[in-house]
Amino acid sequence: MVSARVIFHIDMNSFYASVEIANHPELKGKPLAIAGKPEERHGIIVTSSYEARKMGIRTTMTVQEARKLCPGLIVRHPDFFLYRHTSEQLFEMLKGYTPLVEKASIDEGYLDVSAQIDPTHPLSLAEDIQNRIARQLHLPCSIGIAPNKFLAKMASNMKKPMGMIIIRKRELQEKLWPLPIGKMHGVGPKTEQKFHTAGILTIGDLARQNPHFIAAKYGSNGQRLYELANGEDARPVDPDAWDRYKSIGHSVTLARDTRSIDVIRDTLHKLAEKLTLQLKKEHVTSYELMLTIRYKNWTTVTRHRTTAQPIRNRDEIEGLAFSMFRENWNGIAVRLLGITLASFQSISESTKQLDLFTYQQDAKTERLIGLIDELNYKFGDHALSPAVRLLEDKRSARQDGMNS
Repeated sequence: MVSARVIFHIDMNSFYASVEIANHPELKGKPLAIAGKPEERHGIIVTSSYEARKMGIRTTMTVQEARKLCPGLIVRHPDFFLYRHTSEQLFEMLKGYTPLVEKASIDEGYLDVSAQIDPTHPLSLAEDIQNRIARQLHLPCSIGIAPNKFLAKMASNMKKPMGMIIIRKRELQEKLWPLPIGKMHGVGPKTEQKFHTAGILTIGDLARQNPHFIAAKYGSNGQRLYELANGEDARPVDPDAWDRYKSIGHSVTLARDTRSIDVIRDTLHKLAEKLTLQLKKEHVTSYELMLTIRYKNWTTVTRHRTTAQPIRNRDEIEGLAFSMFRENWNGIAVRLLGITLASFQSISESTKQLDLFTYQQDAKTERLIGLIDELNYKFGDHALSPAVRLLEDKRSARQDGMNS
């Protein structure tokens, strides 16, 4: 009988760049960066090889800035198909060690190897996994070993590339507590700022707080972080987590058949709002959207689109659905509209990959969209809208007038 859990967190090192090197051996040992629109000077670096990092290349740099630091930098377009295929190979390999494998993202996952450590020592098993990934996939990875998922995740971040760190609960004060609070998994910039204001600068500062004070001041999320800081995490490794949510969707039959772009846009907006609430409730993001259009003659058209980046809010859902509607509408009056989301990922594990094509726009609009949502929530829907939507609405109205 196993007395304690042994959890591995597998974290692939510089995954996109490493996959490129594995498939193009001539790039090995050279400074490499993956960037959106590298032909443009202001394309953004999303990841880079460790050789490039030694030259000062960092994520979010422009290609122009990076090439000033490293004139010999090789910049490649992303190959998402290759990255996803490699990820599938990785997780099939990991399932050969234990059925308890939880995919957390394209390049990281958890393994519960509690049943495999007798008589094999955890370090020996981890070394075998790390060496096999390097030998068969030609990829480096770091492995965190701990009695729970949180500590394993923290451990895998402590040494890259090809690191292997164990954190035991009795080692929290030595290995975990001295780290800045911003380095704690689950603490974002806003939470970090709140903790700093309260004088909580390290993980240890949080762990030593009065739990009642933390719960009262920061709510359930603060209480959860307090427990994690003290090494408490009962979450199981869940093999079904990645695929648990097959799809969520809503559809509506319109009061009357319509060709009005305003009515269609408003309907999609309301459907997107419902789906956004469900995403928040389930704490997931989506990577696939399906649009259903049923015409007055009962002909039904269904179209779907997968995305490289997670779909997570009303504007993203509505914008993509409306774009797909425009591409597929044949001009006949519409009877029913539906939006379905699929390909979900837990938001607690989903860190939005820097969009290799729209990252600059994301960075500029992220805070603005949040402010717009807050104002609309306070003063009523449509109190404030992004200019791009107002322009789109005007264009839609003109087209509707021409079609009527």
